[in-house]
Amino acid sequence: MQVAGQFRELIEAGTWPVGAKIPGEVTLAGQLGVSRGTVREALRALSLTGLLEPRIGDGTYVRATNEITGVLVRDELSALTTVLDTRAGLEAAAARLAAVHATEADVEALAAALRDRTAAHDTGDRDGYIAADTAFHRGVVRASGNPLLVRLYDAVAEVVTASIEDTAVLPEDPRVRDSHDVLLRCVRGGDRDGAAAASYHLIESVKETITR
Repeated sequence: MQVAGQFRELIEAGTWPVGAKIPGEVTLAGQLGVSRGTVREALRALSLTGLLEPRIGDGTYVRATNEITGVLVRDELSALTTVLDTRAGLEAAAARLAAVHATEADVEALAAALRDRTAAHDTGDRDGYIAADTAFHRGVVRASGNPLLVRLYDAVAEVVTASIEDTAVLPEDPRVRDSHDVLLRCVRGGDRDGAAAASYHLIESVKETITR
């Protein structure tokens, strides 16, 4: 559907950001020069995929930027522990591969992300801390050299980032910081088993901090 495609492009481009209320049917119909019925069908189609969320008596809001995240949120599969368990599997697999395939540039990018993370933590910059932590974890996946893993990870990037935001506590538990350092050392040293174990332990340490 052409109109649905136009709306999807607005979402993907960030013109309609996640959480934002989009214009009403009358406004959209006027802007596009189509009927309200056409707009309504396009909105319904995107609501079924989870990209949009209609709220009775309020309007329609952007729920996600891609269908995978939309389904996770729509079907309530984005619970924090569920996301963390999924991350543990994906990131441990990526860490094992990164220990073999990471380039010098990959390792330096990971080290830089950890330096930024530490600096933000020590100055109480929570937003900077979250951004650096997100960059580090995606960097490990990117360093795996596996394009499918990268695409899978990026497909759930919104729920991953949300899980980092939800678990970011300053000051952090020392075990969480240590786990990041161990993971980098294992990737740098080519220790496949150590990298996978460190990545898994990292997520487990995060889970332990939130359950306390």
